[in-house]
Amino acid sequence: MIEDKNSLSGLPTVRRLPMYLHLLKELNSQGREFVSSTHIGEKLGLDSVQVRKDLASTGIVGKPKIGFYVPALIGAIESYLGWDNSKDAFLIGVGSLGSALLGYAGFEKRGLNIIAAFDNDPDKVGKIIRGVEVLSLDKLPDLAERMNIHLGILTVPGEYAQVTADVMVLAGIRGIWNFTQTYLQVPESVFVQDEDLAAGLAVLSVRLARALNQE
Repeated sequence: MIEDKNSLSGLPTVRRLPMYLHLLKELNSQGREFVSSTHIGEKLGLDSVQVRKDLASTGIVGKPKIGFYVPALIGAIESYLGWDNSKDAFLIGVGSLGSALLGYAGFEKRGLNIIAAFDNDPDKVGKIIRGVEVLSLDKLPDLAERMNIHLGILTVPGEYAQVTADVMVLAGIRGIWNFTQTYLQVPESVFVQDEDLAAGLAVLSVRLARALNQE
């Protein structure tokens, strides 16, 4: 079996680590110095063995009968996720979703810094939206090269997704966070993370419908 180039070993763990981090920061703000995997598991509805395995992936080790030193564990998770170093990114497509993402303060806390946005709409080009300047898409290749940008957030309408992704790839973008519902055809050297909002809604709707039918 050939592993998908966009797959990531331990992906379920990676998806859980931000949840741990949120809890740990709450505990830290409350002045708690140590926490056990059992306590974390109880708070998050997870098995303590799974919690220990997940946290072990960061390289940090808890102390027997004491647990993990909270500040150190926060630092270890942020370092593992790469959130302790700011990553500059471009956003392409400043529609409703793109504009909302530009205003999301949580990105900065997670080491993501959107330094410019791009669009082909002349009514948007030149404007400052949520503190970020909107530039014409034809400026992306030159700026990506000069500023050494490798991460792009794609929020264009679906019919423009592939052609825009092609521009991004030619500009040297190596990682595309894809918020469109289009399956992107990209070279092996480019990684795509799809965020399918429709799929998430479908899962939620089915779970809700089943729960209501059982009542």
